[in-house]
Amino acid sequence: MQDYIKIHPQDCVAVALKPLPSNTVVSIEGEELLLTEDIPQGHKFALKDIAAGESILKYGSPIGIAKENIKQGSWVHTHNIKTGLGDLLTYSYKKRDTCLKPTEDVTFWGYRREDGSVGVRNEIWIIPTVGCVNNVASSIEKQARKFVSGTVEEIVAFPHPYGCSQMGEDQENTRRILADLVKHPNAGGVLVLGLGCENSNIDKLKKYIGTYDANRVRFLVAQECEDEIAEALAILEDLSRYVGRFHREPISCSELVIGMKCGGSDGLSGITANPTVGGFSDLLISKGGTTILTEVPEMFGAETLLMNRCENEELFHETVDLINNFKNYFTSHNQTIYENPSPGNKKGGISTLEDKSLGCTQKSGSAPVRGVLKYGERVCEKGQKGLNLLSAPGNDLVASTALAASGAHIVLFTTGRGTPFASPVPTIKISTNSALNDKKFNWIDFNCGTVVDGTSLEDLKQYLFDFVISVASGKKVKAENAGFHDMAIFKQGVTL
Repeated sequence: MQDYIKIHPQDCVAVALKPLPSNTVVSIEGEELLLTEDIPQGHKFALKDIAAGESILKYGSPIGIAKENIKQGSWVHTHNIKTGLGDLLTYSYKKRDTCLKPTEDVTFWGYRREDGSVGVRNEIWIIPTVGCVNNVASSIEKQARKFVSGTVEEIVAFPHPYGCSQMGEDQENTRRILADLVKHPNAGGVLVLGLGCENSNIDKLKKYIGTYDANRVRFLVAQECEDEIAEALAILEDLSRYVGRFHREPISCSELVIGMKCGGSDGLSGITANPTVGGFSDLLISKGGTTILTEVPEMFGAETLLMNRCENEELFHETVDLINNFKNYFTSHNQTIYENPSPGNKKGGISTLEDKSLGCTQKSGSAPVRGVLKYGERVCEKGQKGLNLLSAPGNDLVASTALAASGAHIVLFTTGRGTPFASPVPTIKISTNSALNDKKFNWIDFNCGTVVDGTSLEDLKQYLFDFVISVASGKKVKAENAGFHDMAIFKQGVTL
């Protein structure tokens, strides 16, 4: 079992993989040093004397600047390190050649839709156009569960507080996300439930949905019904017969789209779980599959690593816009761009946004960036197979919903602190440490904390790949077993 790790040869700090008491002697690269303070798990200690104003390197990159002189063996954290980041930056394209050798295809058992798309679940979704009918949608969901049988796996409502009293891009975001969910292939059938007088009414939403299969997508306007619940149940009974016609069949993993997100990160996130997800991403892409990385504010400080992996200069400029547009979003609301990491992140050992971002972007692996997606943009419409970047905030529910709306069949969610939330698609919770896995086994699906005990990242990425294939083939994740299905839309504008 490793007790500590120096991640990159150029680093001037190491990370404690377990709590290390003061006066412990550690040996790194043949040199011994004495810890002068207690170092909590996931936290950093200095490998040499660091002068005030000097850059502190972790992952081979700066994670901040020393606020004071730091002695060798000292604890390095928020009390003696500050961010070195500025506001808007000027970037230059320094293309880094990256390529992955193709590997043998693997199949999973999925659902082939009539339009040729692929789903990993065969559910019926109830999509309210406006928050006014949320309770009606939830009541319909409960009463319609009697139609869950055969290959109909679940009937789920996705209440939300939007759809009216919105303006401009804020309203557009709601319409795009709702339309994206209507088109998602994990739903074998969809009931769109409207009120009738809302801004984003059904007639308006149909323009965003575009061409649809009338057997698969049904519409109901509550104000036009005598008993909207009774009429909805009749529609769902008929819809369940249509959805029940679909059966799982072998499908190439090249058709899988997997979203990648982290939350409640700790000092082990960038050492265990995120590199494992990065290895998974490379492996899936080598088989022709697609991954999507989001949470743009947690790319700040590591964005050049992604920019230089862009396949061409056009994508580089789109990535620059992705980063700077989010910075402008913060400043337009008079907010500090670098108001991060969170209290939980800091308790887990993350000291600055650069520290968090360099760990966060480990999830992208080493593949070239092949697509940059706007919020609400579907990967099949704009992005390419391979690694895509998606514009969305760091908020767990909003970002995971954005991944689903962009076409992710499954979301991989790494966490050092734990969370029970779900998203519209199966959300695999991946722990960064074994203590969390053992404590919250009802939340966690896959444990990467075994890296500390000696499991190699190479082995672990294969284990994760196999687990994802099993989930794509029907294995339920913990949040699904608990009956959790969450959805959150990015609110950006005024409310009328």
